[in-house]
Amino acid sequence: MGRILRILKCAVAAFAAILVIQTAAAADDAELEALFEGLKSADAAAAQQIEQRIYEIWSQSGSPSMDLLLERGREALNEGDTKLAIEHFTALVDHAPDFAEGYNGRATAYFQNGQFGPSLDDIRRTLALNPRHFGAMSGLALILEELDRPEDSLAAWREVQRINPSREGLDAVIDRLERQVEGESL
Repeated sequence: MGRILRILKCAVAAFAAILVIQTAAAADDAELEALFEGLKSADAAAAQQIEQRIYEIWSQSGSPSMDLLLERGREALNEGDTKLAIEHFTALVDHAPDFAEGYNGRATAYFQNGQFGPSLDDIRRTLALNPRHFGAMSGLALILEELDRPEDSLAAWREVQRINPSREGLDAVIDRLERQVEGESL
């Protein structure tokens, strides 16, 4: 009887933990929807704050170990150690293959290391997991322009604009690329 009670207590505890995780995820989803809606009409200052909150939510893997790998990868990037950053982000995506921020971080590290192919692969994976990831879309636009594909870069920037119209510097880059792609009007 004691063994059955212990098993039952473990099952109840596991069910409660799953319920807490699902409730937190649903709350994050609702908050993200409100934040994305807010981006549509925010001025530049408010948009930066909203972006920051979105990134905070996106940066929560649900695992303290994975969050630590993300933090270490970002720290290595900030210190200019792209090789170490790639190692941390690779460990992260190996252990959490459905966590978009791991791929996004590694894409950034590859980009900073001049490795556009692997960066594009990770951007593709980031966007497959998180189609509204305006940061990954921005990285895609930068790489496409670097690869002398201004039409494709412009299309990526326009997608960023659709999601986050008040993003700092966005109008200027779109105007510049439109002139390059479509030519100057008389």
